[in-house]
Amino acid sequence: MPIDLKLFATVFATVFLAELGDKTQLATLLFAADKDVSKAAVFFGAALALVATSAIGVLAGAWLSQHVSERALHIAAGLGFVAIGLWTLLEL
Repeated sequence: MPIDLKLFATVFATVFLAELGDKTQLATLLFAADKDVSKAAVFFGAALALVATSAIGVLAGAWLSQHVSERALHIAAGLGFVAIGLWTLLEL
């Protein structure tokens, strides 16, 4: 199956932007800041963790798509993002 480059770029950009500056990146930064640790070990540990969580997301999405309509998933995702946005605004 050929890779849909538009979808690939959209997913990459979305996940990349979402991960910038989040607590996962900050934790990785703190691990790497220790001068006595292997930077390669920190990189590969963090990279493997992100690959594993992405795999779980893909598997969960594939399972959900077989049991819930695409429209219902879009509505739920949209409501979830609106709820998170409102919560973030109220926390300011």
